[in-house]
Amino acid sequence: MIKPVLLTACLLAAAPVLAQTSGEPARDPAKTEVWKPVPAIVATPPNAAPSDAVVLFDGKDLSAWEGEQGGKAPWRIANGAFTVVPGSKGIRTKQSFCDVQLHIEWRTPAETKGFDGQARGNSGIFLQEVYELQVLDSYDNPTYSNGQAASIYKQAIPLVNASRKPGEWQAYDVIWKAPRFSEGGGLLSPARITVLHNGVLVQNDTVVSGKTEYIGAPSYPPHGCAPIFLQDHDATVSYRNVWVREL
Repeated sequence: MIKPVLLTACLLAAAPVLAQTSGEPARDPAKTEVWKPVPAIVATPPNAAPSDAVVLFDGKDLSAWEGEQGGKAPWRIANGAFTVVPGSKGIRTKQSFCDVQLHIEWRTPAETKGFDGQARGNSGIFLQEVYELQVLDSYDNPTYSNGQAASIYKQAIPLVNASRKPGEWQAYDVIWKAPRFSEGGGLLSPARITVLHNGVLVQNDTVVSGKTEYIGAPSYPPHGCAPIFLQDHDATVSYRNVWVREL
């Protein structure tokens, strides 16, 4: 009979031999390390746009924007924000964009008496001028689900309603992938959009069916990069801290 102490010593002595003859390859962590390319550095100062962003409104002027029919953007600037002037028509960026990361903050009027549904704090953010991400006061304000805040208007219902009370600032953070067209104008791939509303995911890589239509089905006429357009829908909706990163 082998004594327990002697048996333990025999097993420990045999262990290295078993590991060497198991056929397992040597494990080298360096073989799975990738050093290049090195990602570019982007500064992210608190309460400011990233260093590689195109700042579309810094609280001071609308020099990056023009009126819907050209000329100076006619909306009002005050207290670091700009506000729709009802009846003045929309405004659009002077620069055109395709794929972007967009940050934009917005606020609907605090006074809601006499306004309900689509008449309460209505505006819209149009990517490439024709695809609308709805802006609306959707706090305790029933309307059709594909027309409430954070919907892709008349197309995609938001996953949840993350709206704040009227008069409070809200934020959209958007990842937009533009549609692709062939040289002949055929659709190669549709637009896709991801949206966080006040930090909550409300559109998750949503496929956009085509340009926004008030009546009828959406479609995809071919086009290239285009401005971001903000809608005048007869409500004094305000915007601030607007920037994009081209992707």
